[in-house]
Formats: sequence, C-alpha cells, structure tokens
Amino acid sequence: MSRQTSAELHIKPGERIVIFLVQAAGYLSILYVGLISLFLLKEGMPALVNVPLDKLFGITWYPIEGYFGLLPLLGGSLLITLVATVIAVPLGVGTAIFIAEIAPGWANEILKPLVEILAGFPSVVLGFIGILVMAPFFRVSLNLPTGLTAFTGAVLLGWAAIPTIVSVAEDALKDVPQSYRQAALALGATKWQTIWGITLPAARAGVLTAVMLGVGRVIGETMAVMMVTGNAPVMPAGLQAIFMPARTMTATIASEMGEVASGSTHYQVLFFIGIVLFAFSLIINIAVSLSTSRRLKHNERLLS
Repeated sequence: MSRQTSAELHIKPGERIVIFLVQAAGYLSILYVGLISLFLLKEGMPALVNVPLDKLFGITWYPIEGYFGLLPLLGGSLLITLVATVIAVPLGVGTAIFIAEIAPGWANEILKPLVEILAGFPSVVLGFIGILVMAPFFRVSLNLPTGLTAFTGAVLLGWAAIPTIVSVAEDALKDVPQSYRQAALALGATKWQTIWGITLPAARAGVLTAVMLGVGRVIGETMAVMMVTGNAPVMPAGLQAIFMPARTMTATIASEMGEVASGSTHYQVLFFIGIVLFAFSLIINIAVSLSTSRRLKHNERLLS
C-alpha cells in the first residue's frame, strides 16, 4: 500500500492531467454508447406495438401500403455480408501473412502504406468505381440482365474490408516473438510449416479480431452498397439470388430516412432497423472480446 502511495506522490501534475483526460474519454465513450442505445430504443421500439408482427417480419417491404417486412432487407444484408466475408478473409489474411512473414523489407515498406491508402478510400468513391467499372464488367462477363446485383456489392465490400483485415492481422503477426519462429526453424520446420503451425496460431486472437472488424465494416457500409446492389427489396431465394438485385438494411435507412415524417410508423420501423444493426455490431464486438480474452488466458496458462 505504501508503494502505491509513494508512486502516486511522484506523479507530475502534467501526468495527472493526461491520466484524467484518458479516463474522461473512456467514461464519455461509455456514456455516448448508452445514450445512443437509449435513443434508438426510444424511437424504434414503438414499431413492435404499431406494426403487426406478421407485417414487420414479413417478406414484403412496401411502406406506402403499410408493409414493413424486414426479412428481405435482413436477407440481403446477410447474403452480401457472407459473400463479402468469403472474398475478403482469405485475401486479407493471406496478404497480411505475405507482408509480415514473406515479403522482403523493401516490399514491406511499399505494401503497408498502399494498404493504408486503400483503407482510406471514401465510400462514395468505391461506389462510383462499382457503378462505372465493376457493374458493367460483371454484366458482360456473367451475361446478367443488370450488373447492379448482390454479387457486385459483395465484391465491392470485400475489397473495402480487405485493408482493415490486412492492417490489423499484419500487426498481430508481427507481435509474435521472433523466438517462436527461430525455435520452429531450429527443429527442422520449413518456412511454411512455421507460419501455419506456429506464427498464425500464436496470432490467432489478433487475426480473429481483424476478421471481425472486417465483417463489421461490411455490415455497416452504406453508400457504396446502396449504389451498386440495385436496391430491390426482394427476399433472397436460392443461389441465383447472389446475381440478382438486393437491398441492405443500411441502404434502406440511408435512402428513406430523409423522406419520412418524424414519429410516423415508417420512421419507427427505420429506427427499429437501426436497433437490429446495433445489435449485430454489439454481438460482433462481444464475440471478439470473448475470443481475445480466452486466447490470452490460454497463452498465459501455456507460459506458466
């Protein structure tokens, strides 16, 4: 106890201010999240009372006639997110492994800044690229009636998520102690065996965090996906739904919120969609936290 008191007495006034500001920022973050949650619940939960559940969870989204079926929007979001994740995760993790473990120093200095630049591309720019380049290319190449499909949106969002995955996963791989690699190579393991059997498992928590952050970027993307998916609230049915127009929950909020009357049923349903998106983000963050904490505890048990 005396040591703690002695250490605290030696803290300089400037350091006390920094500590206070950091603590205040942390508490304010919690407060803001709580206020956002309360606002969403206040504006969105009345939809459960004012809209019959069979219409709220139906397959028809036509607000003018009182049909607020969320299943087409939820299905479109899940479809695009799933396909984008399948595209982004192998490419993102593979690129991170190449940059961290295989690329020479000069290539590393070039590739890492390029990845950071890609991560900073505005959503509108990605949407323009999707409309002008990707949609016509997929329409001609795949012989589709239109290039504005769920597949185009998934490819675009996968591209948007790759820089996030690469950046976080590459940092996690570099944090693995060099002694792990040296021990594996000394035992006769090849470079690839060392990466696959030692480095990647040791960085699993960070890589998983990178994947979850990439998925969160895909779920929360608005402008880019709104511009290239066709915005048709159609319930996905079968594999052919990938190559048909779709609409996501985020695109619905962005395209319709400016046209509804405050406090109307349509307004409440749009906020209820926001609650669903908030719940998805919360689940992803909780999953990342639990996975990371379990992995850290496992590593501590191994070291002890």
